[in-house]
Formats: sequence, C-alpha cells, structure tokens
Amino acid sequence: MTRDEILRGPSMPVFSPSYPRGPFRFIRREYLIITYETDPEALRAALPEPLEPAPGNLAYYEWMKMPDSSGFGDYEESGTGVLATYQGTPCNFSVQMYLDDEPPITAGREIWGFPKKYGVPRLKLTKDTLTGTLHYDDERVAMGTMTYKHHSLADRLDQVRDGIGQLNVNLKLLPDVDGSAKVAQLVGYRLEDITVHGAWEGEARLHLIPHANCRVADLPVRRVVRGRHQVVDFTLPYGHVLHDYLA
Repeated sequence: MTRDEILRGPSMPVFSPSYPRGPFRFIRREYLIITYETDPEALRAALPEPLEPAPGNLAYYEWMKMPDSSGFGDYEESGTGVLATYQGTPCNFSVQMYLDDEPPITAGREIWGFPKKYGVPRLKLTKDTLTGTLHYDDERVAMGTMTYKHHSLADRLDQVRDGIGQLNVNLKLLPDVDGSAKVAQLVGYRLEDITVHGAWEGEARLHLIPHANCRVADLPVRRVVRGRHQVVDFTLPYGHVLHDYLA
C-alpha cells in the first residue's frame, strides 16, 4: 500500500473502510423531538464554554429513524441536546447520542465530534401513540410518547425548515497516541438541501431513568414544553471549527 493509496482512504480500516467520503444524504428521516425545561445547574455542567444557555433552561430529547442514509444505511438514533447560543447565534448543542450502527458512530465521532455511543433506540407508532424507547445494556433508560398527528404544521413548513437549518454544535475530543488531547474543538455545521415532508406537534411525555453509563437522566425533566414529529430529507455536510481549545 503506497502513501498515495493511504491518503486516498476515507476512513479506517483503510483495507475495508468503515464509511465513505461525504457529504451524506438522508431520505425521509423521521424525528420525535421532546423539548423540556431542565435544571439550570445540570444544563450549565453539560454545556462547554464559550457556549451559553438559551433563555428558559431548555433541553431536548430526540429519537431519529434513518431508513435511507448514504454510506450509513438503515439505523435508529436517540439522545439529548441543549438549546444554546454561540456568540449570540442560536444553536443546538449535542450532549449525548446512542445508536445501533457502527459506520455512523465511527464517522460521527471522527469527523464532526458527535457524542455517539452504542445503544438500542426505537421509534415506532403504537396504535395512536408515537413512541420512542432507548435501551442500554438491555435496560430501558428512556421513553417518550406523543399524540399522533393531532396538530399539523403544514402552514408553517418554511419555519420548520429554517429551524432544522440553524447552527448545530458538537464538542470534538480526540486523544493523541500518548493519551493527551490531540483535537479539542467546538465544531459547527448546518444541514443543507432540506425538504420537509411533514411536521406535527402535540401532547408529549418523557421518562428518563438514571444509569451510570447512559446518563440521559442527568438532564432531568422539570416540565415538558412541546412534542414535535417531523419527516425530512437533508444533506449533512462537513463542519467547521468554531473554537479550538488547544490554540
């Protein structure tokens, strides 16, 4: 294997890469997003400087079903985030994510710094209830429910699309060969080429169970603000560095 062949490899292992080069296209990606008020001290502890909490101490828990994602295949995902600001710009900060497919775990961590670990999330329609669950090490640690298509947002799909396209931020931390920090960055990205097939809001509930290795309950639920169900297409582009902690 020559130097040029090595440098052309999109990912490890070079002999059989985990994922191809991007950008990555997602078709009919389905979301259940439950936004809620949480404890301000817990929120601040989860949010890295120089990000600041948005007003209201708001976090969100989301389930995502990806039936058609280029390079990654068919998988499901679940995790927590925080509504924040970066230099006055509203953004979503990803705190932790759990999914059931190796390529997006590896690519997400290595490229954008997504805080991904292996878990078993499931999003499904059960009779009249949109239901999300997350199991970690065979234990259920999260469940979210929402009324199914009670309030259509068909007259506000432009607003939904604009919200999906706002700034997203991850904390990327990669060690060097001696264990010290090689990369320590805030990475920003914005989803592109967004098509909203449908969006709905309704009553929602969220139950989080404490677990030492899957700490979704560390951002406790004080009050559910809203539930949203949406189905969208978009492209995930490469990101850019907002802040370098090693500079």
